[in-house]
Amino acid sequence: MDEELDSSELGTQKYWQETYIKEIHNYEDHGDPGDVWFGEDSAIRVINWICDLGIDKNTAIVDLGCGNGYTLSELARNGFTNLLGIDYCEEAVTLAEKVNKNEFPIIKFKVFDIINNDVVTLGKFGLVHDKGTYDAISLNPDNPREHRQKYIEQVVEMLQDNGIFVITSCNWTESELLKHFQEKLKLKCVIPTPQFKFGGKVGSVVSSMVFEKNVFE
Repeated sequence: MDEELDSSELGTQKYWQETYIKEIHNYEDHGDPGDVWFGEDSAIRVINWICDLGIDKNTAIVDLGCGNGYTLSELARNGFTNLLGIDYCEEAVTLAEKVNKNEFPIIKFKVFDIINNDVVTLGKFGLVHDKGTYDAISLNPDNPREHRQKYIEQVVEMLQDNGIFVITSCNWTESELLKHFQEKLKLKCVIPTPQFKFGGKVGSVVSSMVFEKNVFE
């Protein structure tokens, strides 16, 4: 495993509770649904990839750390029907339900802590999506390595055989994510992201990778 990231308030539940309390007020006062983590461009690239994957529109999909539910609402807009968003912040789930209840009532949201709750209660999923939750876990000041390992185990448990795991990170590189997940999951592909060149090296602002559950798991 790689060296751990420097801890940050973005890795604490308190930070996200305070953030979503503000966003709930903003939505109630101004109709603003809140920010899209990593920006809409990054989210849309992944959403388009999922839509082009060719999976059945009734495939069970779960969004880990769903925030305001943006990813799930866009998947619902594209015809997907079996959608669940989980977040360990009750405030995030409250916001997501407020934002989506009228236009996308088929989306279900649940307060759930992937590190401390039993994922067996959620069932199995054909596709698991994460944009930022693994990052937040990695930034937590308390036992990040142990929590990352638990996260990986939980994701594997949630996936159906040959299920797909899509992760977007702004803190870990593609090579680092591969090291973290390759023992339990098989790399399927990398979703291309815009690149920059600095100091003679080429890099990406975010890394979006797709893994598949090995049938022997």
